[in-house]
Amino acid sequence: MKTVRIHHFKDMKARGEKITMLTAYDYPTARAFDAAGVDMLLVGDSLGDNVLGYDSTVPLTLDEMIPFARAVAKGAPHSFVVADLPFGTYEVSPEQAVESSIRMMKLSGAQAIKFEGGRRIARQVKAVTDAGIPFCGHLGFTPQSENALGGRRIQGRGHGAYDELLADALALQEAGAFAVVLEMVIAPVAEKVTAALDIPTIGIGAGSGTDGQVLVWLDALGVGDWHPSFSHQFAQVGEQMAAGAAGYVEAVKGGAFPTADHTFDE
Repeated sequence: MKTVRIHHFKDMKARGEKITMLTAYDYPTARAFDAAGVDMLLVGDSLGDNVLGYDSTVPLTLDEMIPFARAVAKGAPHSFVVADLPFGTYEVSPEQAVESSIRMMKLSGAQAIKFEGGRRIARQVKAVTDAGIPFCGHLGFTPQSENALGGRRIQGRGHGAYDELLADALALQEAGAFAVVLEMVIAPVAEKVTAALDIPTIGIGAGSGTDGQVLVWLDALGVGDWHPSFSHQFAQVGEQMAAGAAGYVEAVKGGAFPTADHTFDE
């Protein structure tokens, strides 16, 4: 299986090959997705509300993220691993962004960094890429800014929205980003931004006109009680987990497990 490198993404955009990305937060999940041929694995700050039980991504810290990113990197020898910087670890200054990025890269083994924002954090992005660290942008609905955005609001609507989003995307491209995630952006605007950029766009709730797609893996594989309307469940892993656990409980309590086949004799 070919190992995915950063230059492959621009080549894929040029030839019209869609880029695949899923989140991953641990070693066995990363191994499974790597074996399936997923191009990019994102250790997202969605770790906070999807795995650690927080109400949002905001409380997550860099110290909490690094062990999960390290586990994913170890489990993915072929996929390209991108790690988020959580809220509060890059906004203050370019120096803070570089220090946080270096720490994540050195301690986790991830191959690229992602954080949220456009023109307002372009100086941070430039500093990170000047330090030799690959960077993936994130525009549209940005979960770390949910309070400022007034909730989970669809982006790209209204007069001037396309121009604003394009200006942000071009600023990230100019600062050295190799790709940009567009989240919950109306499809026509996402498609126009995609066409205007030299670097690939990865959509989530942004229609089919982007250069690739990303989903939180629990949404894609049916784990949990709720999934956003823009996601699709390609399996029902949650149901299988619950059924398997129930079968285990029944077997142990009923004395059916373990049997002689699961027992060591002298």
